[in-house]
Amino acid sequence: MQTILTELIINHPALSACLDSIKLAAEALITCYENGGKLLLCGNGGSAADCEHIAGELLKGFAKKRPLPDNLREKFTEAGGGADFIGNLQGALPAISLTGHVSLSTAFANDVNPDFTFAQQLYGLGNPGDVLIAISTSGNAKNVINAVITAKVKDVGTVGLTGWDGGKLAELCDITIKAPADETYRVQEYHLPVYHALCRIVEERFFET
Repeated sequence: MQTILTELIINHPALSACLDSIKLAAEALITCYENGGKLLLCGNGGSAADCEHIAGELLKGFAKKRPLPDNLREKFTEAGGGADFIGNLQGALPAISLTGHVSLSTAFANDVNPDFTFAQQLYGLGNPGDVLIAISTSGNAKNVINAVITAKVKDVGTVGLTGWDGGKLAELCDITIKAPADETYRVQEYHLPVYHALCRIVEERFFET
């Protein structure tokens, strides 16, 4: 972990201001996965794209190839999968972006209330020991805040990614990583190296090669 964090600060010195919270977030994700939990993610606009990006880095190889362990190779062979499955599937860490369920989210927004679309999904999918990464550059996106409140009710850990002010998310989340910027695009530019570092740290912990 330390090597990755050191590299992050060398490349983005301003992020030293939130180094402690980045480390805490990494530890929370590791604990979640060690205990069989999953990661949930929510955000709007560019932050919604970041949610999909993070899920993509965790559900397949990122900096490592993540070959299947021997016991699963044997099971795939026994199931008739053979070399194609063994050669193409990669180790995965469960991560679900709540931004991607178009039929559900549009139906709920139309029939009930768009401010509770993420909260509804969190209520249905979240379990104790899971972690929610809630992304809002202002820290005040109402639908994201509602998801965090629901996470607390469901005993789901919460990590906020915000701008320097932190907004309401900084008050609600267990851990808040406040990017050292106020303008939306600048906050987003800092979020990317932060969550790439988090994904690398988690991958390093669970996959040898």
